[in-house]
Amino acid sequence: MKDELTIIVPVFNEEESLPSFFTEADKFLEKTPVPSRILFINDGSTDTSLTLLKEKCSNAELYTYLSLDANYGLSTAVKAGIDHCTTSLVGYIDADLQTHPSDFVLYFNHFPEYDMVNGIRQKRQDSPVKRFSSKFANTYRQLMISDGIKDTCCPLKIMKTSFAKQMPFFTGMHRFIPALIQLQGGKVKQVPIAHYPRYAGTSKYHLWNRLIGPFFDTLAFRWIRSRYISYKVTDFNQ
Repeated sequence: MKDELTIIVPVFNEEESLPSFFTEADKFLEKTPVPSRILFINDGSTDTSLTLLKEKCSNAELYTYLSLDANYGLSTAVKAGIDHCTTSLVGYIDADLQTHPSDFVLYFNHFPEYDMVNGIRQKRQDSPVKRFSSKFANTYRQLMISDGIKDTCCPLKIMKTSFAKQMPFFTGMHRFIPALIQLQGGKVKQVPIAHYPRYAGTSKYHLWNRLIGPFFDTLAFRWIRSRYISYKVTDFNQ
């Protein structure tokens, strides 16, 4: 069966970025070798983001949206997208255009050999505080879980939907998606990608939730990993 891709795009107050994101996503959909569609998850936006999404999705066949009743956070938005995905592959990208949809094309050659492809952002175009907090969090995570993933929070991922739907979900799980695929015995390929300054709007994360959140989330992941149930059937009788 030929692969198809659903790209999940969580949206929380991104009215400044969405028009340009639509333009870049249109370009990707025109050239992608794998039939693809876009699924926006409106995570309780209080600006005009939902209005923009409704307008785009009503005029473009390959665009759909879900709107949540409140702001639940990135992990919940990603889970909602995966829950509603019916294609064989599911991707994830942020709406701020610090990573570009066009780079998804780099990933397709690694399927079906790998179960997930994760980006490694090159020459990060972030503030010094953001770069420091990201480096600190990655170093701490490697020390605690040793998953070998260089850029676990890179917002440009594709995975087999069969693996994505089996991931245990918890608040902060978006920081551990590659490790959660590995937990199931999945193979993760890491690919260098470009990184860009934020096109418009402001980041919804600050030093507190970039350091304190990952600290507790890593402890939660270690607890889940230590109790994760995995087995293989060697024989059976129907």
